[in-house]
Amino acid sequence: MRIIKETAEALRFFTRVPIPGGAIATGDDPFRGALARAPLAGAVLGLGFGLMLLAATNAGATPQVAAWLVVGLSALVTGAMHEDGFADVADGFGGGYTRERRLEIMRDSRIGAFGASALIFSFGARAAALSALAAAPERAILALVAAGAVSRAACLAPLVLLPAARTDGLGRASLMTPAQARQSWIFAAIFAFAPLLAGFSLVACVASLLLTAFAVRLLCGWARRMIGGQTGDVAGAAQQVAEIIVLAVFSGALASP
Repeated sequence: MRIIKETAEALRFFTRVPIPGGAIATGDDPFRGALARAPLAGAVLGLGFGLMLLAATNAGATPQVAAWLVVGLSALVTGAMHEDGFADVADGFGGGYTRERRLEIMRDSRIGAFGASALIFSFGARAAALSALAAAPERAILALVAAGAVSRAACLAPLVLLPAARTDGLGRASLMTPAQARQSWIFAAIFAFAPLLAGFSLVACVASLLLTAFAVRLLCGWARRMIGGQTGDVAGAAQQVAEIIVLAVFSGALASP
């Protein structure tokens, strides 16, 4: 029951879906427990998006149209919170020349050229991968489950591996213990191998994990150099990078003979 409750709290945080129950304030221990269930929440979201892809293709939508529908609906369901973080990091890291200026840009609600470019890349890359996966939508469902779980675990990595870059904000309030982080990453690893049940290869599953870990580690190192640590925006950027990588790996595996 505790896992179910914490997963519901994670879904309430990561989405705009009106899930019954009271919100947990950031900084509270229960909130940190809910964050540890982020991979479970991501798997649930991935399942939902996979079923959307299947429904769209069965309704007669072309792979490209079905893919863009899912990408758009995913942004709507999640409130585009991860996309917002990705854009803010791109603007801050690309447009600031000092640590203070980068943090200032990242907090600014306006979007710049770097942020807009990052969003175009993110939406386009995911839509392209989903277009390929839509050729076999039944198999794609478990690939989306893996992408949802692994990417939500990836967004926790900066919160654990890096110090907070600010004294306020989500990055400061949501630091997790190493034990909680290990537990969440174990869940993510389990879901990463779920596509085996849909006929994807073991190589693809392992590659999605290793490439994600490598990319997120690079992002963490970059964040340390640019702003001295992590913020909620860095966590969002990590989620986007991980989701793109996992979807790309499985779309490539599906296209391979």
